[in-house]
This record gives sequence, structure tokens and C-alpha cells, in this order.
Amino acid sequence: MSTHFTRRSLIRGLTAATAVASLATGLAACGGNSDAATTTDSAKTGEVVVGQVSNGAATQTAIKVSEVKSISAELPDSVKKSGKLVIGEGALPAGFPPLAYVGSDQKTLTGSEPDLARLVAAVFGLKAEIKNFTWENMFVGIDSGKVDVAFSNITDTEERKKKYEFASYRQDNLAFIVPKKSTWNFDGNYENLAGRTIAVGSGTNQEKILLEWQAKLAKEGKKLTVKYFQDSTSTFLALNSGKIDASFGPNPGFAYHNKQTAGTPNATRTAGTYSGAGAGLQGLIAATAKKDSGLAKPLADAINYLIKNGQYAEWLKAYNLSDEAVAKSEVNPPGLPLDNS
Repeated sequence: MSTHFTRRSLIRGLTAATAVASLATGLAACGGNSDAATTTDSAKTGEVVVGQVSNGAATQTAIKVSEVKSISAELPDSVKKSGKLVIGEGALPAGFPPLAYVGSDQKTLTGSEPDLARLVAAVFGLKAEIKNFTWENMFVGIDSGKVDVAFSNITDTEERKKKYEFASYRQDNLAFIVPKKSTWNFDGNYENLAGRTIAVGSGTNQEKILLEWQAKLAKEGKKLTVKYFQDSTSTFLALNSGKIDASFGPNPGFAYHNKQTAGTPNATRTAGTYSGAGAGLQGLIAATAKKDSGLAKPLADAINYLIKNGQYAEWLKAYNLSDEAVAKSEVNPPGLPLDNS
């Protein structure tokens, strides 16, 4: 999300607004759950190709990985017998490159998140069936059993642990994005948000952090205006027109957006970063399954196998995310506190 704006940006070769609008047009009619963007991995045994149809968001890389029977044996019987790992993405309506979005073939859900899910499924010896939802309906999919696990830039939080279990796989860093010409910077100090209008994704951990800062400022007699937009097209139009001062969301998507708009009239820059777990704790992105599903440990073991054997590093490098690597996957590590004030 982090997490949800954890869910928005664009595609190489197009302007920001055009690319996202193009994706949104193709997906908006799908509602909360997109069958059109549901894909089943048919890669040949022993190899997963990451960065396919990625429109330049990644360097296409073939990664060798086969079933590790000692790890697949840990899976719940229901998952083993199904022969597939059903993976949820919360990338509707517009996607969030480079993390998750519909690729250049207009049907394959690509990006770093589904590609890691495919690698994990290969360690399990299972086919990866990926279902694309809106952010909120992705969690409904987990709750209802339609989805085994979500790989969708989901931040590990103590609140979410009430319903879900986690296997961490990447650092969660949030960022503020502003027009390149803007002189405003966050500088790690919420006081600098006073008098500003900031966009954020609804239902995300960054929204929780931003609203807590808003409450702090209100107690000091200062105003922070929070705005919500349905998709990144609207958000970036608001940013470019000056209707908002900044947007607060996942660092990878914003870094990608900065790169894609460089040299254009709508160029943007990062005006500061912040841990997705709040002050004093490094946020973590995690594979997310229903609590007590029995999936967290095998997921962590599969990710640690990929870390130990180099495939994890290859995956991060392909998406230019090496600076968000973790040394190991942990089951239910400390997350964004219930009260991170």
C-alpha cells in the first residue's frame, strides 16, 4: 500500500498522466476484482522471467529457481493439493509501477510484487495464479479465502496482525513527492506540514501516519489539509496544477515517477522520506496471509531460500530496488505500532 499509493504511477515512454489514464481505462470497468488481469504463471519449470512486458520498469531477467521440497512440505495441505498459490494484488484501478500494473501486452499483471510472488510459488513447486483487486477488496479476498497470500506492498503493522500474519521481504520507505520547481521539503519534521495540502491513499499506513501528524498539528493550532483522489491520474493532475502541495506514498513508485517525468514540464522530485513504521522503527513490506493460515513460516522460508541463493538480489536489481533489501525474511516482525505518535 504501506501501502496503497504503494499503488499508483505510470509507464515508460508515456507521460505520467497518459500512462496511468491508459491503465485506468483498461481496468476501471473491472470493478473490485479483475478477471482480465488475472494471470496464471506458465513459465517453464526451473525458471521465472521477471520484468516481462514491463515497459522498461525492469530489466527482463530469467532467474533459475525450482521446488525446494523441504519448504513446500511446510505448506498447509489445502494449498499443496490445489497445485497453485493464489496471490492477491491490490493494483486496481490504475496500477502502481514499478510495483504492480498491467504490462505492455495489456493483460499480464507485472511488476516487482507479482514477480516475487512467482519466485516464491516456484520454490513451493506451485503455479502462481495472480488475482488483481482494488486495495480494499484484496483484503476481502484474503478474509474470504479467495486469496492465499497477498504480495502488494503491504506494510507490516500491529493493527493488521489482529487479522493477518506476515513474512517480510523488503524495507518500507515512504516519500513526499512535489513538483520539481517546489522549494518545500519535509526534512523529517511533521511541523513542516503546517499550512500544506497533502494527498494520500485511503486505507494505507501512510494515511494513518499523516492523520496522526494532522492531529498533532491541530492541537498546536495549525492546519494540515489531507486530500484523497481515486487514482494517480487525478493525484498528479492536482499536483501539477497546484491544488495540492505534495503527495505522500511509497518511495519506489515516486522514485520511478521522478525518473519518468524528468525533463518534462511536469517533472517531480522527492521532498523527503520516512519509515513506513513511523519514527524509531524501520518499516517492512510483507507477504500477507490470513492469521493462523499456516502460511507465514513457509513464505518466510521460501524468501530466505531466495535470499541465500541469490535470486532475491537478482529480482531487486532487475527493478532497481536493491536499496530496499532486507537481510532476512521474518515471521511477524515488529511493525507499525498501534500508537506510533
